[in-house]
Amino acid sequence: MAQMEKKKRKLLDTSKIPHTYVIISMVIVIACILTWVVPSGSFDYETVVINGVEREVPVENSFHFIEKTGEHRVGLMGFLTSFQNGIIYNSDLIGLIFIVSGAFYVIVKTGAFHALIAATLRKFNNQDKLLLIICFAIFAAGGTFFGMLNEFNGFYPLFVGLGIALGYDAIFGMAIMTLGMDIGFAVGIMNPYTVVIGQSIAGLPIYSGGWYRAVCLIVLSTLALIYIFRYGNRIKSDPSKSIMLGVPSKYAFDKSELEQYVMTGKNKLIIAEVAIGIAILMYGFLKLGWGTTELTGVFILLAFIAALIDRKKPSDFCDEFLTGCENVVFGALIVGVAAAILLVMQQGMIVDTIIYYAGNSMKQIPTAFAAEAMLILQTFLNFFIPSGSGQAATIMPIMAPIADMVGLSRQVAVLAYQFGDGLSNTLWPTCGIMVSCGLAGIPIDRWWKFFVPLFGLMFVTVSVLLAIAVAIGL
Repeated sequence: MAQMEKKKRKLLDTSKIPHTYVIISMVIVIACILTWVVPSGSFDYETVVINGVEREVPVENSFHFIEKTGEHRVGLMGFLTSFQNGIIYNSDLIGLIFIVSGAFYVIVKTGAFHALIAATLRKFNNQDKLLLIICFAIFAAGGTFFGMLNEFNGFYPLFVGLGIALGYDAIFGMAIMTLGMDIGFAVGIMNPYTVVIGQSIAGLPIYSGGWYRAVCLIVLSTLALIYIFRYGNRIKSDPSKSIMLGVPSKYAFDKSELEQYVMTGKNKLIIAEVAIGIAILMYGFLKLGWGTTELTGVFILLAFIAALIDRKKPSDFCDEFLTGCENVVFGALIVGVAAAILLVMQQGMIVDTIIYYAGNSMKQIPTAFAAEAMLILQTFLNFFIPSGSGQAATIMPIMAPIADMVGLSRQVAVLAYQFGDGLSNTLWPTCGIMVSCGLAGIPIDRWWKFFVPLFGLMFVTVSVLLAIAVAIGL
């Protein structure tokens, strides 16, 4: 029996997927090869004002091939330098991960968040599922009404810690946040970055079809919550089934240890200043046009104030900040490495060519399968254009007339774009999931192991939802 168990463990070890950096490097190699094989090309672009913002959109029927020269073919040196170029390209996001993680670690070491989570657990007692559903709904509301994603970045350490404290694991806590806001963003009842731009370009009334998107939000949220809680119940009864087994979490809060913490005056002051800081951040993002740079500045200030309240020595502040940075080196650097994929394809000028060929292939699809084909196409293209607004501005001028050609309503075309873009944001390494994993301290391969089965379920579900939309004449 022991020998069989040993053989089983050996089999599992040899069948492990390669290291995340190996996988990303292999994809970069494939991208380099494509720059030699796929013809270079480009659309002509024009500046269009959409919802008060100037955006570059492709001119219809303007695609043209470009003579491929040596600079378009990425060779060995181009491959080797792509890692550095990717880190430079995403340096703002890498800095975000390091600074937010370092600052939050300083705050966590004050014990204020231990006291906050302990007080929350005592208040909800055995109603932790209700608490988590409420939190999921708040994140989904932010994503679906305001397109909020980066605005929630500061909450990752808290929810990772909460997930562990409740007896689950780090991925469980991250999933409540990530899937809540990403599903809300994908459905986008009033998302200014996707539905507003997509419907504007498609010539549809802004926010039209909102009732159906609300139904889709309920369906997808229910599916995600069932999946998350089934996973949670499984690892709560048997911790060895946790996908995070063997991966230490920097935000681990032990439930028995938390029971010793009480909300002192010092802790209340620290929690209050962090809450005010988060509120200022959200206002800045929504009203003042702030970005990741301002977010890092606010977090440094929050950590500094928390250290003053906790009476930390300057040297201790620096040591704790650097410890927080050390914990996320893996996740921070991979954000830059993954960016190399896109940069290589841009250098080869093959992104527009891929879009052109993909759009033309849609013209041959029968009407009955057109919506699902658009969903597959948009999911695929989100790998190359990891931006909701960018993809809308680039793809919808091409997809809207194709939808007319194959007998599909433009409303359904926009919905297919939203689903394809939004749901794959939590899948592709070129998208924001890399930042989320970096902030949560979770290796991307562990996230994929958790999320890919759910992505398959959601993909089938949205395919059905699109078929219903076509059937009812949305």
